[in-house]
Amino acid sequence: MEMDSGIFKAYDIRGTYPDQMDEEAAKLIGQAVVQLLGAKKVVIGHDMRLSADTLYPKLTEGLIEMGCEVIDIGLCSTPMSYFANVYFKADASLMMTASHNPSQYNGFKLCGKDAQPITSFFPTTEVDKVIRKWENGEGAPDVRMGGFIKHEDILDEYIEKICEGVEIDPEKLGKIVLDGGNGMAGLPTVEILKHLKIDFEGLYLELDGRFPNHEPNPLKHSTLKDLQATVIRTGAVIGAAVDGDADRIGFVDERGEVIPADMVTILIAKEMMKHKKDLKVMYDLRSSWAVKEEIESAGGSADMCMVGHGLIKPVMRKGEVDFAGELSAHYYFKELSYTDNADKALVAVLQLLSESDKKMSELIAPFKRYFATGEINFEVSDPKAKIDEIEGLVADGEKLHLDGLSVELSDWWFNLRASNTEPLLRLNLEAKTAELRDEKLKWVIELIGVEPIEE
Repeated sequence: MEMDSGIFKAYDIRGTYPDQMDEEAAKLIGQAVVQLLGAKKVVIGHDMRLSADTLYPKLTEGLIEMGCEVIDIGLCSTPMSYFANVYFKADASLMMTASHNPSQYNGFKLCGKDAQPITSFFPTTEVDKVIRKWENGEGAPDVRMGGFIKHEDILDEYIEKICEGVEIDPEKLGKIVLDGGNGMAGLPTVEILKHLKIDFEGLYLELDGRFPNHEPNPLKHSTLKDLQATVIRTGAVIGAAVDGDADRIGFVDERGEVIPADMVTILIAKEMMKHKKDLKVMYDLRSSWAVKEEIESAGGSADMCMVGHGLIKPVMRKGEVDFAGELSAHYYFKELSYTDNADKALVAVLQLLSESDKKMSELIAPFKRYFATGEINFEVSDPKAKIDEIEGLVADGEKLHLDGLSVELSDWWFNLRASNTEPLLRLNLEAKTAELRDEKLKWVIELIGVEPIEE
């Protein structure tokens, strides 16, 4: 099989098994990453996907051939892989996962030293280029003697890190519901809740790479129906849904209503500001005006950033930013080497809720003072050209090119950007009234010239 170059995405590697990526591809990808980084000590782990049974041994074989000290943490979440990278002072880590993608997919999330995303060192396409050269007889993997493997279980150390300084009164908190989507939350997240003695009801916590119940993607509201119903049925105080590799998390309140991810950014920041008033926060440019307003009114600083973990993490590191939140339900923590971590986000939200006399819906009600569309997607032949065209048609407002085109006026704003992961144009819009939101949304859609994709 010839490996498909389309598997090399903006931030990671993922494709369908075995047609786009097979065992030999997994081996070569690992070897190319190690050679590009000059890595000697490498952490590897995998999620519950069925194809890991054959892909993972070939990855391991290739790394040992390269003379690496391979630290195999086995079945794990992506946040556990990040943690192990730092804990073992590794030169690189390769997490075998395809996140929330359907069961036929697999791939890699890659890091260099200190859990820095691989894109801080080179684009993933460089891995493809190296492999193509080898296939064309231009060089070969730098095979060396002395490679060996160590099997390590870091779950206890990971739980200790996530729960460090956390004090939650389980009785005051009450029952929560956790939907694991048959993904990796069934391992670390469950054990964290048990460690904290939190009363929880679980949905789909069995690790099953076929995802028999629903796609493990908390951004799709259709995947949250069972969680919402269970929260209402059990009288739980909150519900949480975690994606396949457990680095993203979505929430519903005690009424089963979805809590927008930017409102969660405010909640976590406010919890963190109990311990550090001058908290430095970043929020992605699709977030509500309320994020900046709430954080700054509480004494912190809040700056807008681009979309995507490969772009957010280096900026956080450079500015020593304490926390960042993304509308895609990624939450990033300086104390975890600037990595995104669903477990830390969950613990922070539960701690805030346990310390409050208010229900979750009451806590977020003051933040919901504006009216947003949520992210709307469009299929256009050239997203960047369409953005340029629309900029020429919009005369008013302050324009920002941090990520695509943002236009801000006194009573509404919108952002248009090309997706980093799919051939789509993405729109987010917010206004001070629902009527203005609907009016301006209709106007922008007319400018785009095609109807949005039905979710």
